[in-house]
Amino acid sequence: MSLFKRIRNMMSKTEPPAAPRSILTLGPGDFCEVSLVTYQIIGRTQNPRRRSVMLTLQDGAEIRYLLIEEREQTVYSLYKPIDGRLDSIENVPMTMELDDVVYHMEEQYNGFIVTTGKTPFASGGDQSVWQYQSDDRKLLRIEWLDGRFMLYEGESILPADVEVIRGN
Repeated sequence: MSLFKRIRNMMSKTEPPAAPRSILTLGPGDFCEVSLVTYQIIGRTQNPRRRSVMLTLQDGAEIRYLLIEEREQTVYSLYKPIDGRLDSIENVPMTMELDDVVYHMEEQYNGFIVTTGKTPFASGGDQSVWQYQSDDRKLLRIEWLDGRFMLYEGESILPADVEVIRGN
């Protein structure tokens, strides 16, 4: 090695190690495993104020949504879209019955969301959310943005059932 190369190597800064990918930083093109099913992430909806992310997951033709909320502990919920509609944002009921299951409202909030990739809403904005739970712990989620409602039903997922497979 020449003297100049040695001096240049001493002066050059080393590259910092890449930060490990966490489930909260995943986005379109990454992969994750939920309950032993591998999904490609095709979209990401983030609510920075609530420290929550909803990932749009695809496994073949099947679409699912993984809601991740960072609270005292990280909470995971896996949803699938369902058909349905509501007439008005002002008339969202406190209890709902779907397929003989009664859901009770747990939480209602508004927040600004940022979207990336393929998501139920084409762009971000001020979103209203209603979250319900049944007596047998099934979940129902209603979202409203720019005059459009989305309804989902799902279940809570254990943190051990969610794993980052690989990222871009």
